[in-house]
Amino acid sequence: MNIAIVGASGAVGQEFLRVLAEQNFPIDELRLFGSKRSAGRTYTFCGKEYTVKELTANPDDFKGIDIAFTSAGAGISREFAPVITAHGALMIDNSSAFRMDPDVPLVVPEVNGEDAFNTPRNIIANPNCTTIQMVVALKPINDISPIRRVHVASYQAASGAGASAMDELVAQYESLTRGEEPKVEKFAFQLAYNVIPHIDVFTDNGYTKEEMKMYNETKKIMHAPGLDVSATCVRVPVMRAHSEAIWVETEQPISVETARQAFAAAPGLILMDNPAEKEYPMPLFIAGKDPVYVGRVRKDLANPCGLNFWVVGDQIKKGAALNAVQIAQYILANRK
Repeated sequence: MNIAIVGASGAVGQEFLRVLAEQNFPIDELRLFGSKRSAGRTYTFCGKEYTVKELTANPDDFKGIDIAFTSAGAGISREFAPVITAHGALMIDNSSAFRMDPDVPLVVPEVNGEDAFNTPRNIIANPNCTTIQMVVALKPINDISPIRRVHVASYQAASGAGASAMDELVAQYESLTRGEEPKVEKFAFQLAYNVIPHIDVFTDNGYTKEEMKMYNETKKIMHAPGLDVSATCVRVPVMRAHSEAIWVETEQPISVETARQAFAAAPGLILMDNPAEKEYPMPLFIAGKDPVYVGRVRKDLANPCGLNFWVVGDQIKKGAALNAVQIAQYILANRK
């Protein structure tokens, strides 16, 4: 396969390189693209050095490319999509640019992999990180009894706002330790020793765009327009890996044991659920891992058809680069 990465110097672009190497993805040719500022930088991939080329409006830069992984922001994706796909390249986009477009599939391979074969614009959208890890956990439950409602509270790491946000969190702790006023630039407030119930901008209904992404994207991925989803997204002083507390209501009651068995058998999901031995997923130990982890599985005391569980996933890996690479792997493994 001839592969391109757009936004190669960013956090997700760098993760693309690591994941492609880890997955031993079949690459004949690799081209790296970035902004004017990052053009000329060199990166080593599988023992070979590659130079980042400036992304321009020249479609011939993508001639011969089979798959282009893009992670340079929604504006860049919208502007350059015609350039990237002009010669037939499949664009797997990590931004929010096309997620809700009806003619662009929104894909999590464990949930709706077949949608990846319906690409009239040669574009596949990678969902939001919080949505990805949630639907991986929802799928095995929904297969037993259709889910009617989902309530979710997310606890999102600083890395969800980029590498500079992680640096800011570290710097804030260091400043506070020295008795200095911490610098606040990436978040609405100081994140160190704090939690912030605000991710992305607020919309007219009082929910943030991040919360509305979970509402809209879940319906599309699961082919369930009637599914009710309500989210509260919170930034927490964790470096990497997002956590989610999830409450689901199914059409028929599901026992805890049945749910655990379904989680344990589901692709891309690891059951870590032994509270008596203090075994449950935590971002401290899940960061850098590929699967989504689920634990604290229990009946909802307020709903006879309800289940509660706790989900943790590395939002840079499964929530971004890994999911995109898995989409490409799914296509290669299942194309007719």
